[in-house]
Amino acid sequence: MAIKHLDGKVAVVTGGAGGMGSWISRIFAEQGAKVVVADTGADVEGRMGVDPTRVNALVKEIRDKGGEAVAHIGDIADLKVAEDLMRLTLDTYGTLDILVCAQGILRERMIFNMTEDDWDGVIRAHLRGCFAVSKYAAIHWRSTRQGGRAIYFTSVAGVRGSAGQPNYSAAQQGKVGLMLAVAKELGRYGVTANCISPLAATRMTDRGRAVADGQAPSLTAEGTPGDPKNVVPAIVYLASDQGAEITGRVVGATGHKITIWREPAWTRTLYNEDPYWDIDKLFELMPETLGAGGFQMATPQSP
Repeated sequence: MAIKHLDGKVAVVTGGAGGMGSWISRIFAEQGAKVVVADTGADVEGRMGVDPTRVNALVKEIRDKGGEAVAHIGDIADLKVAEDLMRLTLDTYGTLDILVCAQGILRERMIFNMTEDDWDGVIRAHLRGCFAVSKYAAIHWRSTRQGGRAIYFTSVAGVRGSAGQPNYSAAQQGKVGLMLAVAKELGRYGVTANCISPLAATRMTDRGRAVADGQAPSLTAEGTPGDPKNVVPAIVYLASDQGAEITGRVVGATGHKITIWREPAWTRTLYNEDPYWDIDKLFELMPETLGAGGFQMATPQSP
């Protein structure tokens, strides 16, 4: 019999009925977790309001296969909704072991075309949503000292930036900072925090020319390197008891490979022994020291 690596755990998965989140919810249940599937059921741009249909259907699917799951419908970027989510989880299952924040939307524009609504909506859904649910999960973990797992979704767009997605890129990098802070704040209570940086074909990647040609990548992703199901094993590891050894890291899950990202690090240093920098001297030394080889943007490397 296969080992159930999350047996008896209670997990909240936000965005839990989406292209990636639905597979997290399904496989967590298969691995023995009791799953709270939290989602709005909205479209990729987050403009159609709340629709429970997809969320309830996924919960039914999990239950029909013998798993345990309940639905929570609502915008978890609203602190009251996030608090209600935690209350539902504790009232239903008595505890919380795992929080996976997989929610998110896209509103793509170049920076010079971006509206205030485009910016605020994406930052709210991604970053404030992670903050809100983390706040109430942290209150529980701090009071119980039971330990826990916080897993946030980030992206290469956050680590490297992405033209046409300044709002999305900022939110994804913000989640890395949030994760690092949570890892430091809650480590004393046995809580780990990590980011997963996935790449897979979902509704969020079904945009642009491929969709216009009627060839949505997510519809043909099964069994390919773009299959979102293949991202989940790394998340199961981070969520498990064995995953306690990893905290404060960005883990990539792309195609058929899993990676650990290197955190930003100094590459060159220029020192000054005087009380103040001499600006003229700095102009002289900068190209010869920190600028050796040029100041061009580093070439992005695939995870």
